[in-house]
Amino acid sequence: MQEDYIVQMRGIRKQFPGVLALDGVDLSIRRNQIHAIVGENGAGKSTLMKVLSGIYAKDAGEILFDGKPVVFRSAMDARNAGIGLVHQEPQVVPTVSIAENICLGQLPHHKLFVDRRTLLEESARVCGYVGITKPVTMPAGRLSMGEQQLLQFARALYYKSRLIIMDEPTSSLTEHEKEHIFGIVRKLQGEGVTFVYITHRMEELFELCDEATVLKDGALVTTVKISEIDKKGLVNLMVGREVGLNFPPKAEAAGREVLRVENLTKAGLFHDVSFCVHAGEVVGFGGLIGAGRTEIMDAVFGMNPADSGKVFMNGKEVVVKSPKEAIAAKIAYVTEDRHSGMVMHASIRENMTLASLKTFVRHLFINEGTRTQTAEKFRKRLAIKAPGLSTPVDNLSGGNQQKVVFAKWLMQDADLYIFDEPTRGVDVGAKEEIYKLIRELTNAGKAAVVISSELPELIGMSDRILVVHNGAITGELPYQEATENIIIQYATGVMKNG
Repeated sequence: MQEDYIVQMRGIRKQFPGVLALDGVDLSIRRNQIHAIVGENGAGKSTLMKVLSGIYAKDAGEILFDGKPVVFRSAMDARNAGIGLVHQEPQVVPTVSIAENICLGQLPHHKLFVDRRTLLEESARVCGYVGITKPVTMPAGRLSMGEQQLLQFARALYYKSRLIIMDEPTSSLTEHEKEHIFGIVRKLQGEGVTFVYITHRMEELFELCDEATVLKDGALVTTVKISEIDKKGLVNLMVGREVGLNFPPKAEAAGREVLRVENLTKAGLFHDVSFCVHAGEVVGFGGLIGAGRTEIMDAVFGMNPADSGKVFMNGKEVVVKSPKEAIAAKIAYVTEDRHSGMVMHASIRENMTLASLKTFVRHLFINEGTRTQTAEKFRKRLAIKAPGLSTPVDNLSGGNQQKVVFAKWLMQDADLYIFDEPTRGVDVGAKEEIYKLIRELTNAGKAAVVISSELPELIGMSDRILVVHNGAITGELPYQEATENIIIQYATGVMKNG
């Protein structure tokens, strides 16, 4: 019956220049349930939710909210109707207070002035509900990533949201923070709030959700009850074929030393870090978020140079104080933030060739023909879904944006490739493609470092695993000895080498 549904979307269509993102999608969400939206990158998940939340205007179709037709012309319209958003990347203004962040766009007023007393009382009330213990007068930029996600829930509560859309909300959280978020979701569900959950993490979906709607290529595949399907069946619906998450074969033997780091130290971040990486091998870096894994690699790449220590590439000491010097030393770095270093309104071709533009220069001019041919080769190699190379990258799904970043650095022909959370926000099918690409590099004699918070991925991809805890390497494991339990013990400081 219609009254069973809080949301009904009928025949939703959305087109961007050269991309049909949604092709007549139907979606019905039952009240007081947690409803997952799943599909490969580019399936239309986030676009559909942006239409529902008023960020995008639909080109065709109808939306019913609480049984009544609605037209949301802005995110504020949707928010005022009772739809809240918890983004993958927390939407906070770091320089203003927690209280002001919660009440953004609707500060309580008394006549012509902000009602500071109500502001502080209401923000403290919703912060207490979600478990933010910091003073609400503190700048929001001082909150941890997990606390910033909680702030988004507090904001939704302040606006009395009856439907909360969560887009990959746990991708940057620790296991403890994730469980805390899940506890809040279940508590709110018990009080009558409905949730939409976008995720690529199958284990979270089966732990939390009641139903799942599967999208593929901008169209509806089906909606299923979670209790009536298993992980393999759901993945097969997403990709339209049988998929098992397979990792490429391990390296048979490591080659020459490519990278050696000796006693690298950065005050407050990491200390006395030493390790090496050889040609032909993938060295995984494990540890809890905030342990210092990314900070170590930022120093190796010159983004945040170390205070002391030495870095050697191919047996020669190199001084790397900037990314430019790192690139010259034949180091490439695919960062966790896929938007870092990208020009979002520029084309695929322009973004792919940003870091290697000088290689296309002939007699002071860019050889556009060679540049286009090279970009097209990498587009095909990485199976980037787009109408063509001229498509702006901000029209691509997150997974295809990730592939553009990969292409940019693969063009560098580096000796060492550093990948920080390379499959974050990437669907199951695309993960296998990325694993194969990384192993193809090492099979060709390159060296690779992979930072990953997903333990099965870390074990499946790595030839050796280094575990970081509180800015120091506490464990080193060959893949044959690596288990999730042992890695967690090193990551929490329970075990240490030596």
